[in-house]
Amino acid sequence: MKKKVILIHGYFKTEKDMYVLKSNLEKHDFEVYTINLSLTFKTIRNNLPIFRRKFNQIAAGLTRGEKIDLVGHSTGGILIRNFLTLTEYPEKIGRVVLIAAPNRGSKLASITKKYFKPFIDLFRTLKSIEIDNLNNLRLADGSDFEMAAIAGNNNNLLLAKFLKKENDGRIRVESVEFSGLKDFIILPYGHKDIHYQEETADLVANFLESGSFQRPAE
Repeated sequence: MKKKVILIHGYFKTEKDMYVLKSNLEKHDFEVYTINLSLTFKTIRNNLPIFRRKFNQIAAGLTRGEKIDLVGHSTGGILIRNFLTLTEYPEKIGRVVLIAAPNRGSKLASITKKYFKPFIDLFRTLKSIEIDNLNNLRLADGSDFEMAAIAGNNNNLLLAKFLKKENDGRIRVESVEFSGLKDFIILPYGHKDIHYQEETADLVANFLESGSFQRPAE
């Protein structure tokens, strides 16, 4: 039986942004679902009911002992961590991989809040991941679920110069890693392309199958 996995896109994107990763994971024989969320003008909290309905719909068709794995890119990873603290069905959740997620908040969002407040008030998803606001969200810490994270360090985007420390052009590496992760790795890719890489998909597949980014011994 194929393992089921839901992919969650990031800020200012749609489910189409996850199609490459979907295709790459299907090569590993996963049954992959995507979902459109309003991760632009609405807060993380406002998106949760949409995601919950999708998860519950898939969960209703699970057989005994079967679980759903979750993979989120960028802000999608934050939505997953918030969802994990609120779900009514924790026993139906398998492993979780967070790709380039601002787990400790987005420095760029904080800069935007300081200097361009009208902008961040309009793009409310960005407001949700600002460092101070993120601290007000309930986020799973890895104690109840097996979670891993992948960070990028190719700062190939214009805004990278405002981040100074090691980053992927949008998110600092130090923001992706947090206590409680079962595995963590840094790849030489940027924020906008890290989830398009076959190497990334291979690592995601390894963790979902075995609980480690390292390929299981044959």
